[in-house]
Amino acid sequence: MNAELYDVSKGPENQAPETSSGSVQGRFKKKDKERVIYPRRSRAMSQRNPVSGGTPITEEIAIELRHIVFGCSVSAPKHEWLRTGLVYRESDQELGYGLKSPRNGTRGLLSVVQAQIIKHLLFEKRGKDQHPRPDMMLKPSRARQIEALWIAIADILWRIGEKSKCSVVLPQDIVHIPQSHKYLQDGVTEKLNIFEFTDLEDLQIFIKRYTHVFEDDPGPGALLILYSAVLTRGISKIRTDLDDEKAYLVTGVEEGSHCIVTLLLTGRATPYLHNGVVYVGDEDHYAMPQFGILTRSEVGLLVWDEYTEGKCEESRQPGSRLKTPSLPVWVSSCTGHYGVLFNTNRELLRNYHAERRFDLHYYTCGGTHSLLSVDTRYNEDEMHAGSGKEDFSTAPPLEKLVHTKWQDARVAWTGAAPVA
Repeated sequence: MNAELYDVSKGPENQAPETSSGSVQGRFKKKDKERVIYPRRSRAMSQRNPVSGGTPITEEIAIELRHIVFGCSVSAPKHEWLRTGLVYRESDQELGYGLKSPRNGTRGLLSVVQAQIIKHLLFEKRGKDQHPRPDMMLKPSRARQIEALWIAIADILWRIGEKSKCSVVLPQDIVHIPQSHKYLQDGVTEKLNIFEFTDLEDLQIFIKRYTHVFEDDPGPGALLILYSAVLTRGISKIRTDLDDEKAYLVTGVEEGSHCIVTLLLTGRATPYLHNGVVYVGDEDHYAMPQFGILTRSEVGLLVWDEYTEGKCEESRQPGSRLKTPSLPVWVSSCTGHYGVLFNTNRELLRNYHAERRFDLHYYTCGGTHSLLSVDTRYNEDEMHAGSGKEDFSTAPPLEKLVHTKWQDARVAWTGAAPVA
């Protein structure tokens, strides 16, 4: 849509007198050449659009949401979920692609959004105005930051809705649900309005219009994404995904449960990270199915935890569908701390030669950034020399995380060891 033009020369002091004088006409022809025309709507572009429309949340939905997300509707939800927005670092600077937040239970969700932002900046089709160099693409302008954020949110929700439908919740000023013995108000849930979409373009336009609501700091941006994801998937389906009638999403895990991460990455809130379906049982019980990761995703997941290292918990370790995504971007969970690992070469996982020696960026929303050099040829050369397999038992946790994907690779970095 073409912006309506506003002519600044037509203020009261610039109006031409009603005369046919040639000198007056000549004077205004000269002014026409000098006048500046601005888009009338340019000043409004920076304004916040108030949220309007949608369907007010009902008490039944609010109670079910609080139960499946926080485990209870009559006690206050975790405070950080009400005050954590999606906030970028400075644009056009180093780490300008990065979200920032304190270490809390929202970190897992934010890391998935961060991975989607990086995927968009590096690998989505770019116009002629975008710089082709990866180092410059990772220093986005403010406009590019906003674009990457609303596209990331829309893509996550559209994937959860199986690319056919989705729900988005946004708060307004009206309180729809009174406080009662069944529901304790939290300042957000009872003010929500629900918006339904069956077209990706409509969803993207909507998220773009209200990106500022997700960016509010402090604000409930992280919670709005989680609530929208739950309603898009369906509360009953989330319960089935969790494989436990008493389970809920926001647990006591310091930076968030894997179920939140798998919901946003794959569309299903499964606690099982293996490929496909595994039937588990013994001679006294029927074998029951554990539904893991059913399809390969664009963004992967790598997990390493010292408490489960060497233990036979294959269902809790990512299978190849998470370890080898279609693009070289991984959400990482290392000793319970979330981050993002990524490489700027789209062909990394498609080209054997590219995967022999390469760099990995590691970023956390706490501001940690490290550049790791991974050499998968190292132990191959050592074995040919007859020196045997190297002992990595004393390696830093992040190096052990990398080994879950590239076993026995040599990992190096400059400066102090990167901290997860």
